Parts: sequence; C-alpha cells; structure tokens
Amino acid sequence: MFSDLSLPIVLLIFAAAGAVVIFASIRATHLADTIADRTRIGEAMAGGLILGGATSLSGVVVSVTAANSGDASFAVSNAVGGIAAQTLFLALADMLWKGANLEHAAAEPANLFQAVMLIILLAFPVLAMAGPDVSFLGIHPVSVLIFLAYLYGVRLSSTVAEDPMWTPVETRDTRHDEPEDDTEQNKSAKRPAMIFIALVTLMGLAGWVISQIGGSFITRFGLSSSLVGALLTAVVTSLPELVTTIVAVRKGALQLAVGGIIGGNTFDTLFLVFSDVAYRDGSIYNAVGLTDLYWLATGLLMTAVLLAGLVLRQRRGPARIGVESVVMICIYASAVAVEVLA
Repeated sequence: MFSDLSLPIVLLIFAAAGAVVIFASIRATHLADTIADRTRIGEAMAGGLILGGATSLSGVVVSVTAANSGDASFAVSNAVGGIAAQTLFLALADMLWKGANLEHAAAEPANLFQAVMLIILLAFPVLAMAGPDVSFLGIHPVSVLIFLAYLYGVRLSSTVAEDPMWTPVETRDTRHDEPEDDTEQNKSAKRPAMIFIALVTLMGLAGWVISQIGGSFITRFGLSSSLVGALLTAVVTSLPELVTTIVAVRKGALQLAVGGIIGGNTFDTLFLVFSDVAYRDGSIYNAVGLTDLYWLATGLLMTAVLLAGLVLRQRRGPARIGVESVVMICIYASAVAVEVLA
C-alpha cells in the first residue's frame, strides 16, 4: 500500500511510526518500573518479561508480516539483527552510567540466568539451519522446542529471582533493586497495567507500518532483504529498547535496564517461531541464506560476551566502560561492515 506513494511521504510515515514506537516505549518504561514495585516481582523480572516483551512487539509484527508475504530472509534478519542491535544498546548505556561499569552495578542472578537461556535459544535456530530440511505442517520441530524452552526458561527465571541459590558480592557500586517510594507496594497495579497494554497495542500498529515500508524499500531500491531487515527495520523497531534502557539507567533502575535488553532479546527468539508458522513455503530456517546465519552468530557472540561481563563484574574498564562493552561495539561494527561491503 506504500509502494505507490512518493518517497518523501513514505519516509515521513516511516519516521512517524518510529517516533510513535519511541515515545510509547518511554512511557512504558516508567509504567514497567511502577508495576515492578506494586507487584513486587522485581526490576530484573519486570524488565525481562513485561518491558522486554512489550518493546519487542513491533519487531514481532515486522517479522511475521514479512514471513507471511514469503520473504524468509527479511523475517529472520529482522529478528536476529534486532538481537544484535539491542545488545549493543547495553554498551551505549554503559557510557551513560557515571558510576561503575553497568554490568558490575546491576549484578542480579535473574539476568545471568536469562543470558544463559538466550544463548540456548539462539543455538536452536543454528541447528535447524545446518540440519536437514524437515517440517510438519510447514513448521520445523525446532520452533516447537524454542517455544517450550522459552516457557520453561521463564518459569526458571522466576524461581531464580524469587529464591536465588547465590547472591553477588556486595560492593560500594552495587545498585540495589528498591522501590523509589515505599508506598508503591500498597497501591494497585491495575491502572498502570491497562495503560501499559494500550501503549503495547500502539507499538504493534506502528510495527506493522514499519514492516510494510521496509518491504517497499526492498522492491523500490533493489536492496537485499537481509540488509533491510538487519540494519533498517531491526534497528528502528529496536529503538524502544535503546530508549527504555537509557531512561532506566537515568532513573538508576539498572536491573530493569539490563533485564529489559536480555529479556527482550530472549522474547525476540520467538520471532523465529511465529515467523516459521506464518511462512507457508516450508520451514523458514531452510529458506534463509548465510548472511542471516551470520547475524544469528553475531547475536550469539555478543550475548556470550555480555554474559562474561556479568560474571566478571569489572568495576572499571577502557574509556570508563567495561571491556565487554568495548568488545560488543567492535563485534557489531564488524558485522555491519561485512553486511554493507559483502
């Protein structure tokens, strides 16, 4: 529906949709923090489940729409490219936190476990892409495994958050997950939850617009689906994670910031599940190219580096940020260079 519009109008609509996603996510971040306090589930879990899933909705719509239209590469590259971009955002947020290294200050067992879970979930698509072309009713068995593993992982994450078997070493830079207002725990979470749902719906509609315009860019300019998916729609639909991370860091809600990124990336693996269901020409994993696999490997590598940083908990590093942040920036920059120059 956007292919017949002039380029300036298309770009204006694209920018407007991106702005809607960004501004809705800013409000959603504050609400997620409030919901975390009122329900007492904690910032890490609120970031990983509530905020992470909500800010990922626009990306889900992009991938599913692309898969339904038959463009497997666009769908997969949007999903895995978003994971890489969102992990990069933590390195950028590290620059904004004026205290110790962000991964040091935000020590939280739930975030560690979710990072491990994310690596496991990202390994499944690699197995599917490298393995035989198998599907039942057009759906690869790996998609079912990813979905079940995600649900089980969420349950285990809750257990880790509520009853951790170990706690991080306390330092003067450790930031605790404490309500800003002690009276918040006595208030109802119903109203902020309803507003949160409305904002999520708005972000989903904006995601559909972004997906349509991204598809029109592929045909209008003759761009590769992988390039548009990994570096255009993935980055734009990931901007909520950047905004929510920056907002959370400025508020001092560091567990929410780290949990939002890791939880959002974990939820993003379900993009592949939904896309596999929407793709009707067989298994979507066997319809993608090596470039899409490259972005998947990039996300895996960046997540492993982030996990190492969370375990290492370096207090100070190069340029006043953790060494893991420097490495993640270099990995992402290299991936972009390969995508553009290949």
